[in-house]
Amino acid sequence: MSDDQKARRDMIARKFIEAIPHARELGMTLTDIDDGKAVIAMDYDERLVGDPETGVIHGGAVSALMDTCAGAAVMSHPAAAVATATLDLRIDYMRPATPGDRITATAECYHVTRSVAFVRATAVDADPDRPVATATGAFTIERAKR
Repeated sequence: MSDDQKARRDMIARKFIEAIPHARELGMTLTDIDDGKAVIAMDYDERLVGDPETGVIHGGAVSALMDTCAGAAVMSHPAAAVATATLDLRIDYMRPATPGDRITATAECYHVTRSVAFVRATAVDADPDRPVATATGAFTIERAKR
């Protein structure tokens, strides 16, 4: 893949994230993107707290972060999807994110068929050795018309 093709694919993945209203509202920031890999961070925000007594971010915000990151990994895969949608996403919550910490999701698109992409993702806070959540998912892919 040429540098121009890679730059175009990366731009499409960035625009994909920027176009999602909830990604903007939740404060998601794409921090890294590569062939089939994406990293998206979400800073702690009191608006996202699910339990006011503990200050823990709601699991739905973590789900949205992981889903968005997984979609970005699909969009950046060398198979060059022009669109994607979540077919299935299984998230295992390991522990609550530490209140005040930024949550970072890392996703990898590890297999692509003609119409489905498969992804693994992990979300961590300031303690990267203890994941907040892990996910596996399947995403539709639409390829560019030739």
